[in-house]
Amino acid sequence: MNWLRTIRFVVLGLVVTAFYATWAVLASWAGIRYAPNNVYDRIMRGWAATLLRANQVQVSVDGLAQLDPDASVVFVANHTSIVDIWALLVALPNSFRYVAKQELRRVPILGRAMASAGNIFIDRHNPTASVASYDEAASRLQQGLSAMVFAEGTRSRDGRLLPLKKGPFVLAIRAGVPLVPVRIVGAFECNPTGSVHVRPGRVEVRVGRPLDTDGMGYEDRDRLSASARASMEALAAR
Repeated sequence: MNWLRTIRFVVLGLVVTAFYATWAVLASWAGIRYAPNNVYDRIMRGWAATLLRANQVQVSVDGLAQLDPDASVVFVANHTSIVDIWALLVALPNSFRYVAKQELRRVPILGRAMASAGNIFIDRHNPTASVASYDEAASRLQQGLSAMVFAEGTRSRDGRLLPLKKGPFVLAIRAGVPLVPVRIVGAFECNPTGSVHVRPGRVEVRVGRPLDTDGMGYEDRDRLSASARASMEALAAR
């Protein structure tokens, strides 16, 4: 019955999130700074892997040969489901942090844990604060981390790719790092719009060719965005 599945999803989600979030907060209290492939990566990936297993979602990845796992990049991915967040963490080898909407910071336990791990929050309703947040994300890239951005700015309600926001492309150009398009396939079917639980299923994370930003300036952001969108559409059709 759907209501039993919903109760199971909520209870499991709360317990698993509280467990891993507590470790992240304790690590921050102990003075451990976020750095590539340290305890925060293990916590985030453990959280994601546990929730995927609990909800019987299998994840595969295609295109990893194009990635340097030690490089700093800006990942740009589509967003249709909560499953996207988990799938990316277990599929990609790079040590990355999410650039997430400010509202998540106010979620009890989870928000504190995300901040402790070095994730960046964006206030989409305050352009000045948003610019400052992207500056903070650029500093993470210079520390050897990568950034993960859902470039549509919100979750797609029908699974189709929405218009892409400019922020991620400005970030990649400003930081002088490659931009990597990513397309997630199957997550929408696991957690479609309006569903309050996750269905068992298969998700594939498809990684596109890194797009070089060398020599680009602010005026090139639209060209970079168009290239990324074309890559994401091609990945969906593959």
